[in-house]
Amino acid sequence: MTTYRERARWGVWDEPADLLHVVYARSVQAAGGVAGLLPPGDLSAAASVIGRLDGLIIAGGADVDPHRYADEAHESTTGWREDRDSWEFALLDAAAAADLPVLGICRGMQVMAVHAGGTLDQHTPDVVGSELHSPGKDLFGTVEVDVVPGTSVARAVGDKATVRCHHHQSVREHPGLVESAHALDGTIEAVEDPSRSFWLAVQWHPETQDDAGLFRALVAGARH
Repeated sequence: MTTYRERARWGVWDEPADLLHVVYARSVQAAGGVAGLLPPGDLSAAASVIGRLDGLIIAGGADVDPHRYADEAHESTTGWREDRDSWEFALLDAAAAADLPVLGICRGMQVMAVHAGGTLDQHTPDVVGSELHSPGKDLFGTVEVDVVPGTSVARAVGDKATVRCHHHQSVREHPGLVESAHALDGTIEAVEDPSRSFWLAVQWHPETQDDAGLFRALVAGARH
């Protein structure tokens, strides 16, 4: 699981830290997997790292650098992390070459779309006219999604789902990836690559809900 690199406080410490919400690891463990953290690292080591893994999660986090998809930053696009962008792109390069099972979550879906040559809408409220997908601060939006029948996402969560979202950006273009779920306002909520054994991403946060279908699917793909 890829991680944040942020300043954090714990105990007597107030230091830069590599961290991730504990619900990610708990979700992987509940699905029968062993969770490990992948902080930003040496790009030349990405293939070696991928060679030691059975599956990869590109986790949530900061906005993707808009220059990676040839766009200027919207006023709401701030705080991107070049070290994390570069590391996750290198991991995806190596994972694609190895056909490693990959699950993208929130930012992870946006990273996977941009990695494929796609683009993002930098402020989803400008597109859909509401703050439904990210009400603000640490609040999650409750979003109804329709899942495309027959897709990998449908096999994991069913044809309809009520999900929790926390994103102010969303995928616009996604070359080579198939749309597999949409919010009622048209926002793309999941994409996948059916030509690969397991390569999918969702815009919502499944780690915050009891339904572990996506994590079970990832662990099953990793086990295979």
